[in-house]
Amino acid sequence: MTSATAGGERAGAPHGGVIAATAVLAAMGLVMVYSTTAPLALGAWVPPHFQRQLAGVAIGLLLAFVAMQVPLAAWHRAALPLWAIAVALLGVTLVIGARVNGAQRWLALPGLGTVLQPGEVAKFATLLATSAALSSRESSSRRPRGVPFSPLVIVLAVVPAGLLFLEPDTKGAALLMILVALQLFAAGTPLRLFAIPAGLGALALGCAVALRPYVVHRIVAFLNPWERANNEGFQLVQSFVAFARGGLFGVGLGDGRQKLYYLPEAHTDFVLSVIAEELGLVGVAFVLGAFAALVLGGFHIASRARSRFAFLLAFSMTAFIAVPAVLNAAVVMGLVPPTGLTLPFVSYGRTSLLVSFVAIGVLLGVGRREGAAARPWTP
Repeated sequence: MTSATAGGERAGAPHGGVIAATAVLAAMGLVMVYSTTAPLALGAWVPPHFQRQLAGVAIGLLLAFVAMQVPLAAWHRAALPLWAIAVALLGVTLVIGARVNGAQRWLALPGLGTVLQPGEVAKFATLLATSAALSSRESSSRRPRGVPFSPLVIVLAVVPAGLLFLEPDTKGAALLMILVALQLFAAGTPLRLFAIPAGLGALALGCAVALRPYVVHRIVAFLNPWERANNEGFQLVQSFVAFARGGLFGVGLGDGRQKLYYLPEAHTDFVLSVIAEELGLVGVAFVLGAFAALVLGGFHIASRARSRFAFLLAFSMTAFIAVPAVLNAAVVMGLVPPTGLTLPFVSYGRTSLLVSFVAIGVLLGVGRREGAAARPWTP
């Protein structure tokens, strides 16, 4: 019996806070996708982007419900096969993937009229696989207590991150390594063991800066966007304008101007800027508050886990949503260089939306089975 099934599983009620926060964010996403794309829909009664987002939410809810029913032992057994499939999809993408804006990150799905972004699937599958690797009895029994780090974890993280880097998807590779590092920290890995991975990460970032000019441009634009307001700093300056116009209560839902060709990618990367303009600081606080509630609920579920695998799985699924949300908010406010990360559940993007719903389903599944634990697992 694996650690995932230790102590048995008892199903209870799903975590209400996580469900409520997810519902708020998904609903806000539908509203903002409609608001940002309707003016550019060329007279269509229902904007195509809104139709696809609505269909994504419907399918995502179904996937979340199914994921919530899957026993933890099944996730433990499926972790490595799912990781292998995700890595294979990344490899296929490098060979025959669709190239958009110089990046080869998408796979066309024949007959469905849609595309899949394997990088989103790979992040989820990698966290699932590293959770299983860090909780396996064989690996944990061969090292001192509190040192769960293993070469297998490095392989599980570096292989997909390397493929993402080659697409090129620098921000996706960096995000994956950040998520695995947080997972290792939560598992009890001593800080001194992060020295070598941190050095390798810095080396990889240096290579990205040296080999990819757009990375340098983004950093320069972040440092002084006003000097490059007509070039690399255009998005960030327009985001600042959106926040300034919105003030406390906003100009009104649907009445924003920045989404009308001023703010590129208004429905994806910079949707929070549109919220700031149309709903003001109150709207931004409402969205960030929903993310905070989701994170608190996720950590509450993790804190009551009875096994290492359940703990790491709950923590990882929470981080999977929280870290991109924090980085996206920091980008649109000018706190970090532009990364191209979307805002989970709120930004337009079908693959990201569906995988995020699956992550919530896994988190709720852990909560249902672990919430009644009398003795939570501790690192």
